[in-house]
Amino acid sequence: MEHIGFVGLGVMGQPMALNLLRAGYALTVYNRTAARAAPLAQAGASVAVSPRAVAAVCRIVCVNVADDAAVEAVLFGAEGLAPALRADDVVIDLGTTSPAATRAHARRLAQQGVNLIDAPVSGGEAGARAGTLSIMAGGPKAAFERVLPLLKVLGSNVVHVGEANGSGQVAKACNQIAVSATLLGVAEALTFARRQGVDAAQVRAALLGGFAYSRILEVHGERMLTRAFAPGFRARLHQKDLGLVLAEAQALGLPLPVTALAAQLMHALNAMGGAEQDSSAVVQVVETLAGLDPRPNSPTNPL
Repeated sequence: MEHIGFVGLGVMGQPMALNLLRAGYALTVYNRTAARAAPLAQAGASVAVSPRAVAAVCRIVCVNVADDAAVEAVLFGAEGLAPALRADDVVIDLGTTSPAATRAHARRLAQQGVNLIDAPVSGGEAGARAGTLSIMAGGPKAAFERVLPLLKVLGSNVVHVGEANGSGQVAKACNQIAVSATLLGVAEALTFARRQGVDAAQVRAALLGGFAYSRILEVHGERMLTRAFAPGFRARLHQKDLGLVLAEAQALGLPLPVTALAAQLMHALNAMGGAEQDSSAVVQVVETLAGLDPRPNSPTNPL
């Protein structure tokens, strides 16, 4: 097995890195907040002092950071990976970033003979812990095949979307479009039931058996009913992702009205103090607009 590097040990990155260790990979890790690396060190990983130090000892490096600027800093910043990368090394970007930035990063790395695989994931923290993420990969087929064994450790559904860099990020954008539309549909359906004075939990139970079934209804519908808004997938990150989708759509002259509405409601949730809640907490925005009390078990508007 190859020696793997992992940069970015946040809510998603830490459990993914731990899964690689459990699968038998030698691992060198780095995180800007050093305390996040402690569980990896205890499990047997080496801890590096910078991204560059990771690249010095690893030919495959996974990166899982928050946004375009963070990826840019990890790759090309003062202590970034790039100066220590060698020809035929592979960088795997597991975060959600813009297709345009991904293509630019790939071009710069290609000048060194380095391959970039953009491989954003879906499945949340629970999927990261269980190793059941859906992984959407873009980039050269040979490089993808080389890293496929380790991607299969991280996810149960790994799809090579295309040879062009950015293909994986486009697929993740499509995922966020579909998820956001469904999330709003579930929030509106449960709010409609509440406004009618009907038990929303029983309505959800009925819908689960018909064409309205979805994983969003199953998982996030339950979160909405029980007010289990611990992330999950943080609302601020969902807001960021929708911003990326809409920026790409604007560049294409492509109207995405439902996604634009979802973005506005996610903006509202963040403004209401829900940035660190699970994005399913957007139901509180819908309820507030409907004149319902979003607090759990309100005496005037019980769930």
